[in-house]
Amino acid sequence: MESIFLPLKQILYEMNEPIEYVYFPKNGIVSLVTIMEDGATAEIATVGNEGMIGVPVFLGADQIPGQAFSQVPGESMRMKAEEFKIFVTPGSPLYKILQRYTHTLFNQIAQSAACNCLHSIEKRFCRWLLMTRDRVQSDEFLLTQEFLAQMLGVRRASVSEVASIFQKAGMISYRRGQMRILDRTALEAASCECYAKVKQEFERLLGGN
Repeated sequence: MESIFLPLKQILYEMNEPIEYVYFPKNGIVSLVTIMEDGATAEIATVGNEGMIGVPVFLGADQIPGQAFSQVPGESMRMKAEEFKIFVTPGSPLYKILQRYTHTLFNQIAQSAACNCLHSIEKRFCRWLLMTRDRVQSDEFLLTQEFLAQMLGVRRASVSEVASIFQKAGMISYRRGQMRILDRTALEAASCECYAKVKQEFERLLGGN
């Protein structure tokens, strides 16, 4: 493995292109997104220091139908996909961990799909901030409204309105792309149950933070 820095919006995988490396984020976050024919994007999962980017390689594939890119800058370990296949074999310690992680990732994707269909933008906004905070392990991180709108699959104006509501309520502070969580307890109360369900599943199977 080698240690690298992933800057904001660094693309790790392009749609249907060969996967060259697998990644293990240390303090940044990577988004897995689906891209529609008109160019619109929607996030299906986020991966931080609890997981791995490159699950298709673990499952025997060599590409993904979407895109993976860095949403919060940070350090990561990476390994060539071909070497990963050689060293991570059935029965090895990392193989067993990745089996459990893959299960939790699928659960996160399924929960996110249900959340996007059934819950309000306000609740989804809170869920996304809380998940990001857990992974960067900081109450402050870079986040633009344009980017968050893409991740939630809504208009930028909608994100601006919701951010203003939570800022006036004293839950967050947001200025010039810098997000700061001021009241995590209040955010958890305002979030949907999806945040807690995904977090509990990670903790159950992986001993999360």
